[in-house]
Amino acid sequence: MPGCFKKTLFALASLISFVSFILIVVAMGTPKWMTGKILCKTGADLVNATDPELVKFLGEIYYGLFQGGKIRQCGLGGRRSKFTIFPHMVKKLNTGLHVMIIMFLCVAIFFSLVSFGFCILNAIKVPYRAINGPAGACLWNFLAGGFVVLAVTSFMAAVKLHHLTERIANFRENVFRFVVLEERFEDCFWICVASATTHAVNLLLIAISGIHFPKIKTKTEEVNVTAEDIMY
Repeated sequence: MPGCFKKTLFALASLISFVSFILIVVAMGTPKWMTGKILCKTGADLVNATDPELVKFLGEIYYGLFQGGKIRQCGLGGRRSKFTIFPHMVKKLNTGLHVMIIMFLCVAIFFSLVSFGFCILNAIKVPYRAINGPAGACLWNFLAGGFVVLAVTSFMAAVKLHHLTERIANFRENVFRFVVLEERFEDCFWICVASATTHAVNLLLIAISGIHFPKIKTKTEEVNVTAEDIMY
């Protein structure tokens, strides 16, 4: 049986792995990974809008991995619309990269659950096989955190290098053209970053559990019994 200190560390690590699983699921299902301000360039150019008048052509956009929405303003008031990435919009985006982001997160969810199970196992007993022990728990945490990092990095590449926001803003816009003035990563994106951080914390906890602290031994005073003591 593992010691009390080791049990506590692995119980905490299992809780953190489960929290990571919840964070990834919540992030994937929420449609606010990115928000931004979009300018109706065509409408502003038609009326030669100056700075005070540009407010009438400024809209907003938000989106996640599966859906989003936008407010388009082209001089006639704001019009709200919602959209889904699948199955139509993904054809206009970098399909391979977008699907890879989702796949990375799905794999991270799987490894988070595996890490949760391994940490529970190590909190209950000392496994006979090394792969089932702390080494295995480290491996699954490293893989889970690594795939989250890959997903976050791929999403950043899609936004910055492949102009994801601008592509989404101009989806099915035959008359007007929109340009992105401002982009901001939202809470769901940072939730994924937090998920990767939790696995780094788990690796630290598992490393601490392998440290063998020296045991403090108390010295007992030796009692010397002499012949004179026996006489008395």
